[in-house]
Amino acid sequence: MQRFPKRIVSRDNRGWRECVALAESARERKRQGRALLEGIHLCQAWRQWQGGFDTLIVSDAALGDAEVGALLAQLDSAARVWHVTDPLFKELSRLEHGIGVAAVVPTPEPDWPARIDDDCVYLDRLQDPGNVGTILRTCAAVGIERVVLAPGTAACWSPKVLRAGMGAHFVLRIHEGVDWAGLRAVCALTATATALHQAQPLFETDLRAPRVWVFGNEGGGVDPAILAGDVQRVAIPQQPGIESLNVSSAAAVCLYEQWRQRGARPRDPARGLS
Repeated sequence: MQRFPKRIVSRDNRGWRECVALAESARERKRQGRALLEGIHLCQAWRQWQGGFDTLIVSDAALGDAEVGALLAQLDSAARVWHVTDPLFKELSRLEHGIGVAAVVPTPEPDWPARIDDDCVYLDRLQDPGNVGTILRTCAAVGIERVVLAPGTAACWSPKVLRAGMGAHFVLRIHEGVDWAGLRAVCALTATATALHQAQPLFETDLRAPRVWVFGNEGGGVDPAILAGDVQRVAIPQQPGIESLNVSSAAAVCLYEQWRQRGARPRDPARGLS
């Protein structure tokens, strides 16, 4: 295999400018239908779960890295690989201590189902990319395969959310920009939301049946219009006088409690997404 078929040394290269735009602009990511993966871990995870890259970008500093070498060795002869200078790569990367490898990949766009009969998580206007990515990671860990994002939620395929997700994106079906009415039109499962008032204790609630989990905005919580509907409210017990848990922590407690009640049995990895 010719490992470096294209050498890029100028920031004026059109393809390079498009890559930098992916790191900086949600509008550009949507226009191109592509996302930028930063760092060896995300590149390895994509290769494991999704397959090939549109473009693999390797800096001078990364050439001698064993993990990067192994990743390059896995590529077929038709793979597009760009070799770039270290100063140029720094314009692309937002990682402070990365190896110097990144990839451009097509953004997965799963079909919107006619009916949802299994667990899913609905993120209602979460603003912090770290929270969104961490919740995606928790969903993958407990075997929830579908996550639906309300309009106004942090862009799921942004570099910050991807870094926080640590590869969880690649084993999930993620739908962005879906309002509550749109979700309920295809999903009649019990909806369960965390709430501080008129809620039953989480650990006393039977969570074994499939449901839609709703986690709300960091400051305002779940939209009152959602809570006003047919939604089961649960509260996570904690010491009095203490601020409620961060939304990603609350989601982890809830989803792991559900998994615990079901016996915490890992899914067969050979089954893939159902």
